[in-house]
Amino acid sequence: MEKCEKIKAKEEKQYENQNQQEEDKKQQSNLMEIKNVPGLLYYKKFLTEEEEQNLIKQINQQTWNNDLKRRTQHYGYKYDYTSKSINESQYLGKLPDFCDFIIKRMLNEKIIDQEPDQLIINEYEPGQGINPHIDRPDFFQEKVVSISLGSKCIMEFTLEKQTEEIVLYKRSLALLTAEARYKWKHGIKARKNDVIKGPLFS
Repeated sequence: MEKCEKIKAKEEKQYENQNQQEEDKKQQSNLMEIKNVPGLLYYKKFLTEEEEQNLIKQINQQTWNNDLKRRTQHYGYKYDYTSKSINESQYLGKLPDFCDFIIKRMLNEKIIDQEPDQLIINEYEPGQGINPHIDRPDFFQEKVVSISLGSKCIMEFTLEKQTEEIVLYKRSLALLTAEARYKWKHGIKARKNDVIKGPLFS
């Protein structure tokens, strides 16, 4: 009798694990792999229009930094663009409340495995961009998330002589992992108009 109960318990556990795996797969199905850039995943409608507008409104109520040509906001820890480093002894406090639902959604949909403790908000006006770079692995972990608000833009990914242009639409999420995170540089060219040649994810 005891043996039967153990087998039954094991079968129930396997059933639970199978259900969990199916649920995880369903949640992750919103992430599309970009084959030309291994490790780059794209979620085309991560935010609703209402969520996007509320976020933009709340972001613009905060204080902007004008240290660069583009405006930025830093939460958790401030990234020093001159030394290209983070002073971990200078903690700015928890991430803003308006990010709570984003973090919860990313955790629920298995986009990230733990709560982030650092956030940079960049504002790009027409003609502004950011040089190709790889986020430093000693300050940023194995997953880097980028969410686009307000308008679409082209992000360029480069590996040696190979360049891939990826169109990031507003309300979308891009997740950099593996090679896309550690080997490919990513950046946005400083131009007033984008000529779209790469994959379209409308």
